[in-house]
Amino acid sequence: MKKMKKVDIYTDGACSGNPGPGGWAAVMVYRGIEKEMSGGEPKTTNNRMELTAVIRALSALKEACDVTVYTDSKYIADSVNLGWARSWKRKNWIKSDKKPALNPDLWEELLSLSEKHNLKVVWVRGHDGHEYNERCDRLAVAQSEKFKNSHI
Repeated sequence: MKKMKKVDIYTDGACSGNPGPGGWAAVMVYRGIEKEMSGGEPKTTNNRMELTAVIRALSALKEACDVTVYTDSKYIADSVNLGWARSWKRKNWIKSDKKPALNPDLWEELLSLSEKHNLKVVWVRGHDGHEYNERCDRLAVAQSEKFKNSHI
């Protein structure tokens, strides 16, 4: 069996208002080579941007990889690591409190992508001096700023 490539992915999302203009960013690191990606939307939520960052980064991988995603989003880390997202899907996107799970479209995509890779999600404290987290935050905020003054 061929050994999978090990890729570290650092992600962040930002939103000015919730909902409001938002941005997402990811930095992918493979063998010391970095690939930066970012984007945004005129009206979104912070959680949607956090999810989009992970989805876009995983989608950029051309083959199955051993992936560690670093995020400052407890929403993402807990939903993946504690099995919440898979449980919501099994229950037709209804949470244990009987309320609808938010962002089922993005969770569906993330869960599908996670099946292609050996995925590990690690929570990091945001705004705590972590080099890649801080970089992703700057990129995501810059993307959200692009939509702040637009009239889309």
